[in-house]
Amino acid sequence: MTADLHAELILARAVREVAEFVDAEGWAKPPQMFALVPTQDLVAVQPELLDQLDEGAELTPIAQDLFPDDITGGSIALDEFLATTSWPPAVRGCVLAQEIVVLPPDAEATLDDALSPLLADKDAADAAGRAAAQSHPDRRDARLFAAVLREGTSLALLQLRPDEQEDDESFAELDLRTYPNLAPNVIEALFQTLENTPED
Repeated sequence: MTADLHAELILARAVREVAEFVDAEGWAKPPQMFALVPTQDLVAVQPELLDQLDEGAELTPIAQDLFPDDITGGSIALDEFLATTSWPPAVRGCVLAQEIVVLPPDAEATLDDALSPLLADKDAADAAGRAAAQSHPDRRDARLFAAVLREGTSLALLQLRPDEQEDDESFAELDLRTYPNLAPNVIEALFQTLENTPED
């Protein structure tokens, strides 16, 4: 197995663990970051955690505090917040879980109509775009899981929110999907958090 494939597999395993944790918490939650720490390092520092950790997992996700309300409310952009985020060297990677709205491809015309008069004002255009997406009749709520490792591996997965009937009928296995070029700006911002210098 190549080093790249090995990194992809351990990152995918860590993201699924994060997705299962977040899914158990339910929907309508603010974004949350998770630090990815080598499991062996964590056990060496806190041996009392041994019974709670999956020793077979090379990386263990550690949940960070939920994002402040002013980020989820929109007064501070997510990318601005991530630009101030940094990690200590012991953190090998990170995962961001956030709820988003997914629209069908033909909805782009609706968004273009909402944004075109406002393109000169980025904040107004962003607000109009969010409002148009939220009000679109074919919108779907979803979760985006974006993850990166220091060595350059990245992964972005999407989980569509089940409709009420699907929710009531069963607790199906987590359906995580990926698409070409999914969330490249988020991935880039997460890589930047690993390059930022931690404050003392």
